Amino acid sequence: MTVERRTLIHDGPGGQFEGVFAWDSAVAGPRPGVLVIPNILGQKEEDNLKAEALAALGYAAFACDVYGQGKRTQRGPDASRYMDEMNADRALLRDRLDASLSALKAQAEVDADKTAAIGFCFGGKCVLDMARSGLDVLGGVSFHGVYDRPDYDNVSPIAAKLLICHGWDDPLGKPETVVALGQELTESGADWQIHAYGNAGHAFTDRSMKGSTTPGVAYEERADRRSWRAMTDFLREVFA
Repeated sequence: MTVERRTLIHDGPGGQFEGVFAWDSAVAGPRPGVLVIPNILGQKEEDNLKAEALAALGYAAFACDVYGQGKRTQRGPDASRYMDEMNADRALLRDRLDASLSALKAQAEVDADKTAAIGFCFGGKCVLDMARSGLDVLGGVSFHGVYDRPDYDNVSPIAAKLLICHGWDDPLGKPETVVALGQELTESGADWQIHAYGNAGHAFTDRSMKGSTTPGVAYEERADRRSWRAMTDFLREVFA
């Protein structure tokens, strides 16, 4: 196994976007591709490492950028500035996700007919929006995502299979919100499943949140490990 990475810059709505593509160069020929969509902070090394982990599983992965080249934030009062812009224009967000997906599909190492997406926090919302809008992926995995609907109608039926990995104590996804998501996906004809992890909240996969004192927002090792295993099984099924 020889996992490599390269910087990938592509055009999209509003300018240029910069992410990192990872693949195992010891594997010959195209293989399924996975889009990795970052959390509130935007594209960063943590996302690149997720892409490399997917490459080690036999996929090619693109840790993408939907904010724009050079637009990144740090934790603090200004952390949501670029996410807020995207939340205010979900159609633009959809179009940027489509551009990122096209960049993934264009790579020689990727089988363009076999792609999926995973996302974390805000990226989990993005995964759901990709499915809702009918973007061309076979499946999507949302890790501690945000579940509010966009201001456009879902396609029906939703073709992408969906796995939602949810921390039960997540203050951004209270039980009634999770039930509403299940109802929405059922009404849209989706093949969906929700895995809820007890004693876990928002950001349960984010190792930088170890020791967080924010109620309901912290890293949780068991949920992290179990959700990654669930994703691994899900992608194997989706790409079979």
